[in-house]
Amino acid sequence: MTTSRFLNNRIEAVFRWIVRLNPEYRDVFDRVLRKPIMAITQFLINVRRENEHLAIAEEKRLPNEEEITEQIAEQMERFLVKHYRNGIALRAGNTKTHGLLRGSFEVLSDLPAELRRGLFRTAKVYPAWIRFAGPGPLAPADIEDNGILSMAIKIMDVEGEKLLDDERMTQDFTGISAPTFTTPNIIENLKLQRHVYQGTPTLYFLNPFDSHLLDAIMQGLFAKARGNPLEAQYFSCVAYLYGEGQAIQYSMKPSRDERTKVPKDPAPNYLREAMVRTLREGDVYFDFLVQFQTDSHKMPIEDASVVWAERNSPLRKVATIHIPAQEFDSPEQMGFDRNLSFNPWHCIADHRPLGNQNRARRRIYFRLSKFRQEMNDDARIEPTGDEVFPQLSSKRTPN
Repeated sequence: MTTSRFLNNRIEAVFRWIVRLNPEYRDVFDRVLRKPIMAITQFLINVRRENEHLAIAEEKRLPNEEEITEQIAEQMERFLVKHYRNGIALRAGNTKTHGLLRGSFEVLSDLPAELRRGLFRTAKVYPAWIRFAGPGPLAPADIEDNGILSMAIKIMDVEGEKLLDDERMTQDFTGISAPTFTTPNIIENLKLQRHVYQGTPTLYFLNPFDSHLLDAIMQGLFAKARGNPLEAQYFSCVAYLYGEGQAIQYSMKPSRDERTKVPKDPAPNYLREAMVRTLREGDVYFDFLVQFQTDSHKMPIEDASVVWAERNSPLRKVATIHIPAQEFDSPEQMGFDRNLSFNPWHCIADHRPLGNQNRARRRIYFRLSKFRQEMNDDARIEPTGDEVFPQLSSKRTPN
């Protein structure tokens, strides 16, 4: 083991201990200290940013953007080969599937005129597949992951020409349980991917000669041991069109206030087990919220390290995500997840992804999903929502 790997592993061990702190202590920390620490961190991030005086929804390409995108894709492909050459290849990010759930995306019927754009123009209930996952890039026991969860929604029966034509009738939305992304842009993301391949991701954040400590603090403020993925709020972190000339970020916020306790001795898949119990008892709902860009500097499109503060623009509900009570953990349904590809460019033009990270995702996500599926000899499927899978009811033992 190299000195860098040894140092990285020691730092990760400390971080995992912090993430696993008694949740009651963490709840107190979040209530008392998270907002002021986030405010200071965001001030320090923003004070060094130049105001480029862009228009609302205006993008600005980075130098060598195509080359950087290609290098990220190649680096992540090498990671997949390195770790999964002799087994089932998982996703290189948002890796461990906690559950793939059947649900619906219900556009509200009473939206004001300014919110009736694109998918939200007309009240309608769309079928959806909803995936909850851990951050990756590997799939350890749940408690050993870094505390940031992900949520991906594949909405079906969406008419209109798509910007990525490998699927004809879908619209995808994705988010993580932190309001900022791990890296501010793809220039820094390439550095992170190189560290990930070398097994030294913490050194990306803590390198004294090229520090990303402020981004680490932002992620750390939201990284914690969670009891149930169905109880977290998820954020897009990056921007999208909401009709021509309007940019938004979006969020998926659970309607339930309950908080599942983290087990004292958690099983490797305790998050999935918590979801199984919840959906055995009843339905789950999320509010789908949008936040309009009102200031191009305070709410940037090209820098994903900056929180779009609610004081600049409120979150507004435009749809409800309904996850009915169900069984979802059969091997067949869990395995179906491998046939799916989530990509924000599975979308109509009114919701085109914005910013350098989103522009890179078009190529990276498409290429990596095909590469992974070819490694596994998995079929690539555009779902319809009519898929049926065996259930495990007859095999379960009573609680």
